[in-house]
Amino acid sequence: MTRRLLGGVLAAMAAFALVTAPEASAATTTFSGTVALSNCSGSVVKPAGTPDTSPALVMSNGHCLESGFPDPGEVITNQSSTRSFSLLSANGQSTLGTLKARKIVYATMTDTDVSLYQLTSTYAQIKQRYGVSPLELVTSHPTAGTHIDVVSGYWKKIYSCSVDGFVHELHENGWVWKDSIRYTPECKTIGGTSGSPIVETATGKVIGINNTSNEDGQRCTLNNPCEVDASGNVTVHPDTKYGEETYGIPACLSPANEIALNQSGCTLPKP
Repeated sequence: MTRRLLGGVLAAMAAFALVTAPEASAATTTFSGTVALSNCSGSVVKPAGTPDTSPALVMSNGHCLESGFPDPGEVITNQSSTRSFSLLSANGQSTLGTLKARKIVYATMTDTDVSLYQLTSTYAQIKQRYGVSPLELVTSHPTAGTHIDVVSGYWKKIYSCSVDGFVHELHENGWVWKDSIRYTPECKTIGGTSGSPIVETATGKVIGINNTSNEDGQRCTLNNPCEVDASGNVTVHPDTKYGEETYGIPACLSPANEIALNQSGCTLPKP
């Protein structure tokens, strides 16, 4: 998983960050609405129609949780958290302020790889204090060929490419993710980009969340996911990068940004 940031890997990446300037997308995507976590990337997100007076949400990966990776089949809801997030300026060159979590509304690594933190601030308060609006979550399935930007708050770097296609099941070290997004080769995401929003360049809306890549060409092991089709055939795509769709999340949230897994249309895994 692209969270891996230990030992020599971390040192190498830190050196890389010092000599690499943030890249702007060819379009209009910026770092506005993105955050940096201690180990990953993330973003302030909002389903369309959610009141600005609701507590804001930060979205990242399930494998980016401060408590470690959830087990296969594990679903976490309404767990207390005091995690902090660094809110980035539009150009990614500075931190506007620190956002604080109240709780983990939802997190899992089953079927998808997502964590949703409810903040102590509302969208309106963040807008008033920092001039930052949330990124909107789409409610429809993404389309192959769509131009995308993977926006990493951790590295302050934007990776631009297209949706190459979709994977029936992505298997990695016991975890299974369904209908994953496969990127075209231009998005060369690295450790620390986990949790980055996948932004549709044309609209600026979020269609997914970056989560893993096949680093060494191995088959279905940690940091080496494999693709499994509907017939059970397994293929390995070395150096291929992946993300998870997020269009199903809004149906599982109340207007107050509480998790509502029994709500009509919600398909997220339940505890």
